[in-house]
Amino acid sequence: MTEEYREPVIRITAMPADANAYGDIFGGWLMSLMDMGAGLIAARHSHGRAVTIAMDGMQFHKPVKIGDEVSVYGNLRKVGRSSMTIAIEAWRRHRHEEEQVKVTEAVFTFVAIDDAGKPRAIEQES
Repeated sequence: MTEEYREPVIRITAMPADANAYGDIFGGWLMSLMDMGAGLIAARHSHGRAVTIAMDGMQFHKPVKIGDEVSVYGNLRKVGRSSMTIAIEAWRRHRHEEEQVKVTEAVFTFVAIDDAGKPRAIEQES
């Protein structure tokens, strides 16, 4: 994902409740932020409810510490009849610095669903 195409979807400060005893942020907390960010993109694009059905493998490149600003960026990669593939990156910035560092990335697959929980077609934008 290049900077010119990435869309900021979430920005938050990592807090003590999000960390282990060593001050490192839980991977599950970071993954949930990424899933929420992808979900925002999926819901907006599909004009309704969409659910996560898959996430590709994820590696943590750098740790996130208490007090770091975490930014989640995403972009829509592919749209099928009812599914969407969304690339997500998470970056951290130390509280008193400007440099951002990518900490992880993943690709999420969402499916648009109707009120009964069944897949529904995504209206193609013209």
